[in-house]
Amino acid sequence: MTSSYCRSFFLLLSLFLSYNTFARGGNFNTDFDLLFGDDRVDIKEEGKIMSLALDKYSGSGVISKNEYLFGRFDMQIKLVPGNSAGTVTAYYLSSQGSHHDEIDIEFLGNLSGDPYLLSTNVYANGNGGREMQYYLWFDPTEDYHTYSIDWNSERIIILVDNKPIRVMRNRKDIGVSFPTTQPMRIYTTLWNGDSWATRWGQVKLDLSNAPFIAGFKNFNANSCIASPRTDCKGFNGGQNKGLDGESKQILKNVLSKWVVYNYCRDFRRYAHGLPYECRKENVKPIV
Repeated sequence: MTSSYCRSFFLLLSLFLSYNTFARGGNFNTDFDLLFGDDRVDIKEEGKIMSLALDKYSGSGVISKNEYLFGRFDMQIKLVPGNSAGTVTAYYLSSQGSHHDEIDIEFLGNLSGDPYLLSTNVYANGNGGREMQYYLWFDPTEDYHTYSIDWNSERIIILVDNKPIRVMRNRKDIGVSFPTTQPMRIYTTLWNGDSWATRWGQVKLDLSNAPFIAGFKNFNANSCIASPRTDCKGFNGGQNKGLDGESKQILKNVLSKWVVYNYCRDFRRYAHGLPYECRKENVKPIV
C-alpha cells in the first residue's frame, strides 16, 4: 500500500467516522422506545412493522432512542380508516425544552367520506406558527404511503411519496429562527386531538369506532446521530441540497392545487404584518 493511497484511505475513513450515520432500514424494536400506550403499540415481523392504537383509555406512541442533527427521515404510514374525526396521527422531530425546535407532519382525521388534512409546521427556538395544511391526491387509508422530512442547515423539505410539498429555507439573514443547533428525536404517535383537530374541534372522537389503528413500516433514517464526538454541521441526509427542475414543477403543482392553509396568506391572523419570511421583499425563488 503506497503512502499516498494510505493517506487517501485514512482520509476517507475519518470522513466516514465523523458522520455517525444511522443505517438504512430502521427497526422499531431496536431504534425506538415506548413513549406511551403500553400494549397499544404493536410491533411485528422482527421490528419491521408497527401499529399504534387509540381507545377510550389512551393513545400510543414511540420515541427514537437516538437524537439526530440533520438527515432524511422516511416512514410509510397507513392512516386510520373510516370515521377518524378527532384523531391525530403524528410523525415528527422535536428537541426538548421551552425553546425547542420541531418539524411536524400531522394527519388530522375527519368524518367518513371527508379527506384527511396533512398539517405541517416548523418550530425554531420555541417559536412555531408556520403551519401549512394540504389535502392529499389519494386516500391515505387504503394503502401505505411514504412521508419524509429532509433537513439540513440550509433548508427543510417535506415530501409525500418522494414528491416535495413544502420547502422552508433558512432565513437567519433576515432574523428568522431556523432549527440548526438542537438535536431532535423522532416521535410517532396516535392520540385524541378532538379539542381542535377536526373542524376546529366541532367534531369529537366517536369512541364507538374504537380502537382506531394506524400502521407504520419501512422506517428509514439517513442521518447524523448527535453525540459529543460527532460533528453533524455539514451533514446532508438527502440526495440533493435543493430540488431539480422536475421536483420544482411538482412542488409548484402541489402548492397551486392542494394547499388548504398557508400561514403566509393568513392576513387575518397577521393583520399587522405578515412574518418576515412571507413578505414580498423577502421571498426567494424555490431552490
